[in-house]
Amino acid sequence: MSNKVRVRFAPSPTGGLHLGGVRTVLYNYLFARHHAGEFVLRIEDTDQSRYVEGAEQYIYDCLEWCGLNPDESPLKGGPYAPYRQSERKELYRKYAEQLVAQGNAYYAFDTPEELEQMRNTLKTEANPNPQYDGKTRSGMRNSLNMSVEEVNQLLSEGKPHVVRIKMPVGETISFTDMIRGDISNISDLVDDKVLLKADGMPTYHLAVVVDDYLMKISHAFRGEEWLPSAPVHILLWRYLGWADAMPQWAHLPLILKPDGHGKLSKRDGQRLGFPVFAMQWKDAATNELLEGFREQGFLPEAFINILAMLGWNDNTEQEVFSLDELVQKFSIDRVHKGGAKFDYDKAKWFNHQYIMKKADTELVPLVKSFIEKHVDIAVKDDFLQRVIALVKERCHLLSEFWQQGHFFFTAPPTIDIEAIKGKWNEQKQAFFANWANQLDGVADWSAVALEEAFGQMATDAGLKKGELMLPLRIMLVGGKYGPGVFDIAEMIGKEEVEKRVNAVLAQL
Repeated sequence: MSNKVRVRFAPSPTGGLHLGGVRTVLYNYLFARHHAGEFVLRIEDTDQSRYVEGAEQYIYDCLEWCGLNPDESPLKGGPYAPYRQSERKELYRKYAEQLVAQGNAYYAFDTPEELEQMRNTLKTEANPNPQYDGKTRSGMRNSLNMSVEEVNQLLSEGKPHVVRIKMPVGETISFTDMIRGDISNISDLVDDKVLLKADGMPTYHLAVVVDDYLMKISHAFRGEEWLPSAPVHILLWRYLGWADAMPQWAHLPLILKPDGHGKLSKRDGQRLGFPVFAMQWKDAATNELLEGFREQGFLPEAFINILAMLGWNDNTEQEVFSLDELVQKFSIDRVHKGGAKFDYDKAKWFNHQYIMKKADTELVPLVKSFIEKHVDIAVKDDFLQRVIALVKERCHLLSEFWQQGHFFFTAPPTIDIEAIKGKWNEQKQAFFANWANQLDGVADWSAVALEEAFGQMATDAGLKKGELMLPLRIMLVGGKYGPGVFDIAEMIGKEEVEKRVNAVLAQL
């Protein structure tokens, strides 16, 4: 095997890209960049029954948003094209036939009904899910139990069949995982996986080995749910005569639910109110629109940082890393064996760090789309920039710029009148009516001058400025929140301040 590092992400276009999938992309990307290697995107679309229209483009869009662009892909091409497995279909049969000829695989002509009958007949309490394996294959309709003439006859007639690997009996299959160390499996516990389906398409098991070999993949990173399949893949590398070229394996830990019990799913996200997809995804089965991290207002740099820390650290207290820093510091031996709990509050904390790091001018185009969802007018960049400067400290998501600053763009839809009424009196009513009335004549409409004049007017009226600040805030904002109240007044202008104050006074 060449010393060149070549890694791949090989998703199936069957649905939205879960954050676990993006983390696999990220670890592949970081490893490749750290070692000046190549990152390949290969589309594993051999299961045509599960193919979802638009899912492949969605994968490209997600990787582009994350800034994790591959060196080779179906879109970009490369020296090992094609990178879409359905376009490589003719490659796989040759290797399946080679395995049959060597006695490492066999043709199986069983119908779906016969397979179902086998499972029902052999089902016991001790073995509730009988498999097609070393114990059961002798009783099935396959080339191991037929004469060569009978097999050739069925093949010449075009009889539907699959090719299955013939798992050895009583063999220990071992390999070294870069994260988990030495792993051994007993061959008797693994079923005879289908390698080539009746439609001539390979299954994942055959295709992943053939493609990794032909594309000279040096390291294969994937989720730990693939550990049970590893013995099949290791045998295929050996049986095809490619053992010396086999990539180094690393099975990544699961991303767990916030309580740590079980793998995080899209249903968990819906139940607990946070996204699990990188970007918005429309579920083909239900037509349900599932919001992604992007739509919720996460910055891609923050999203990448969040994922990097879900199962890895650099053995320091540092948590906030740029992509360049991650490339420099990433090593696979710092990836944890155990699952990583997803903490949405922590994810928002990361996003806040990145919002604070960005210049207000950089945030303008990012925040604008979230604001313009709520208003009919075009928002001016210079005005929005001033709003961002005032509220960004309170925002953990880009979507929160509207929640924290809606009153800059439109009068508040509700007013917390009860919070004013508690300590309200005629003297305060008269003060605010008088203050609003004289605003037209104010020459210096700046926050500093407004506050100074307001304070002086309160003193002249025999009132404490502090007692008037909360009512003024509620009049302008609607509730007990927001940045400096005179900053708000300066921004929204004389006419709007007067209108909002008088509207509340009419309700008191």
